Amino acid sequence: MRVSKLPLILGFPLVLGACATAIPGAYTESKAGFFNVSSQTSAAIGKRTAFAQTQAENVALKKQVHGMVHRKTISADTAVQVALLNNKGLQASYANVGLSAAEAWQQATPENPVVSIGILGIGAAELGVYRAIEGMIATNILEAKTRKQRVALADVNFRAAQLSAVNDSLTLANQTRQAWINAVAAFEAASYLKRAKATSDAGSELARKLGETGALNNAGQAREHAFNAELAGQLAQARLNATRAKEDLTKLMGLWGTEVDYYVPDALPALPRSVGRVSNVEGKALRNRVDLRVAKLGLEAQAAAFGLTDQTRLVTDLEIIAGFETEREAEDGETETETTPQVELEFAIPIYDTGKARMRKAELMYLQAANVLAERAVNVRSEARGAENSYHASYKIARHYRDILVPLRVTVEEEGLLSYNGMITNTFELLTDVREKLSASLEAANAKREFFMAQADLTAAIYGGGSGSAGAGGEGATLAAGGGAGH
Repeated sequence: MRVSKLPLILGFPLVLGACATAIPGAYTESKAGFFNVSSQTSAAIGKRTAFAQTQAENVALKKQVHGMVHRKTISADTAVQVALLNNKGLQASYANVGLSAAEAWQQATPENPVVSIGILGIGAAELGVYRAIEGMIATNILEAKTRKQRVALADVNFRAAQLSAVNDSLTLANQTRQAWINAVAAFEAASYLKRAKATSDAGSELARKLGETGALNNAGQAREHAFNAELAGQLAQARLNATRAKEDLTKLMGLWGTEVDYYVPDALPALPRSVGRVSNVEGKALRNRVDLRVAKLGLEAQAAAFGLTDQTRLVTDLEIIAGFETEREAEDGETETETTPQVELEFAIPIYDTGKARMRKAELMYLQAANVLAERAVNVRSEARGAENSYHASYKIARHYRDILVPLRVTVEEEGLLSYNGMITNTFELLTDVREKLSASLEAANAKREFFMAQADLTAAIYGGGSGSAGAGGEGATLAAGGGAGH
């Protein structure tokens, strides 16, 4: 009868392990979770993403990127698309989604039973090979009992990793768009300063010649030469800023080698004819912001962790060990064998640690996650309102420079030219009018840059991926102050 009970005893731990739930296919796919990341990113900004895991996939992406940028003038949309396909940091974020899926897969897989076999009395003279043999199989009962909670927690983390990857994609897209705006605006500012420098060169040369004839004193000559020298320094700085801005864009797009041989436009696009109000911008942000959904999953994860802590409050480790012991004895020339089944239960006695501290910690972590979510919701509302206000205000400012200031400066220059042709004004006054018109045009270009930055911030405030006010408030190039030398 003892032998007939043995298979039941040995099989009991294996039956416990077989009670695991089926492993979802979403965890075992080669690109687990990436389709969800790609579809959400595309829905937010209309751009596709790619997760390259093989050499062939990397080569195919490299060819696509090369065809999009090599020796071409790229738009903001092209720059964003290239960054989403080619940025290696984003690829690492996508790999993190796969890691979280593998972790959920691991949690859904039953723990392997531990088998131990012991042999006693090896080479006993009267028994031959051995005197006794002992075999045991150990299975963690608590692991099987809490598997459902652990899988639920791992699934929440898996979904959170997907949303984090979406947020990383949106952040990269927003940073790339703003880097493109900065680069184009920097080259546009350099072009205005170059034209202003040409005018200043003419004024400086005229001052030199008038000084040679005695028609302009040393102070007047020095004033004109100083203005020209100051403008030369500003032009050099503007060209350096343009080079740096383009390099920042290149880095975000992940380009190197021959792919860096691309161009950006000489000027930002014209302002739109009008901009409309975004209806219920706060509600749209609350529905669409990815970082807010990540915070919600953080709260859900803490709830799942709280349930797991509650399950293991008193018993932190519970194992069942089943096996047998076979002993052999030699008597009167015959060998008798006796097999004895064994069952053991191992657990920690909660004498000191009753689990109250762990429960308190879990409660506070849940409370912390709830407050983080509430704060995030308040911040999202504020960022949405602020982004919309900046968007409309920057548009009005840019329209003011374009429609009022620049036309006035053009009129002053045209009237000054007529007066100069009529010998009413001198050459230096005409050059001053030209410089002031270029300065107004440069201010208009800076205002246009701020509008497009605000436009990108508004999209980020609704869908996610923004960085507060990091994209705004940057100072554009300015024209050196100073008037003509006069007579």
